[in-house]
Amino acid sequence: MCDNGKIDILSMLPDELENAVAELGEKKFRAKQIFEWLHVKKVSDFDQMTNLSVQFRSVLNQKFCIKSLFICKRLESNSDNTVKYLYELEDGNHIESVLMEYSYGNTLCVSTQVGCKMGCRFCASTIAGFKRNLSASEILLQVYTAERDSGRKISGVVLMGIGEPLDNYDNVVDFLRLLSCPEGINMSLRHVSLSTCGIVPRIYDLAGLNLGLTLSVSLHASDNKERSEIMPVNDRYDIDMLMKACRDYFKTTGRRISFEYALIDGHNDSMDDARRLAKLLDNFVCHVNIIPVNKIKERNYSSDRKSAQRFRKYLEELGVNATVRRTLGADIDAACGQLRREYEI
Repeated sequence: MCDNGKIDILSMLPDELENAVAELGEKKFRAKQIFEWLHVKKVSDFDQMTNLSVQFRSVLNQKFCIKSLFICKRLESNSDNTVKYLYELEDGNHIESVLMEYSYGNTLCVSTQVGCKMGCRFCASTIAGFKRNLSASEILLQVYTAERDSGRKISGVVLMGIGEPLDNYDNVVDFLRLLSCPEGINMSLRHVSLSTCGIVPRIYDLAGLNLGLTLSVSLHASDNKERSEIMPVNDRYDIDMLMKACRDYFKTTGRRISFEYALIDGHNDSMDDARRLAKLLDNFVCHVNIIPVNKIKERNYSSDRKSAQRFRKYLEELGVNATVRRTLGADIDAACGQLRREYEI
């Protein structure tokens, strides 16, 4: 629903739109026309839908709304063309997206919630507090708005911004279906990565859908004691439960899992940590993405690329496939959560 009580038409899947149009006494093909206006031509007003009658447009305007995002702040890196967006939602809340340029295309990191309730100790998003879930349209509009503003075609999406995607499961799945809909922008979900801190039941639900996307699991530690200290979710879904879910996910989907490992000096960066991690991932078809932790003023955590490369070497000596995440937008603090938190203080 929209703030004015109207139905959020941009979140509706094609079959839902067909049913809604039929209930208004119109032919079902009108739904295809509306869907094309919304998701191909990306109009923001029903009056722009010129192949619909004025009377029908008036009915649509009375019953439905087309949500929008306002670019509140835009930062562009001088070094690598990364663009960081702070968006204002219609209710006054704020979220972030980051547009990243690679040799193979442009990828957008999107938010799925206003804030986050997972409480990871090293994350700026959770410090600012949780407000609400984003609708499917509010996630999708981050893609549409960034494309419109930048003039760049977005060929990949990473659900790794503010929020825990699997804590907003239903809206995220609807977003993925809209993103990949053949009648819309038709993005292959093989170009989509979903990052989760490890909500185990939802990993099984996602596996059952077999969408073809890449699952990225925020592991960040190799034993329960260490992981619980920085990730409260581990108290509910411990490493044994999480790893079983990951193995079952691979068995069901055939998709290799990426494990994210935010490196924190003095906490999880030793050779012993590497040995425990290698043992944990033994015989697992996966990849480890080592991430130098971003500095935030409320936490005394830090690391750098030198530390990350050293830890990568440890893992490779132990036979683990690992890389260090490329740092983009360093001159604009492109990690999600920081801009929103600073803006709302």
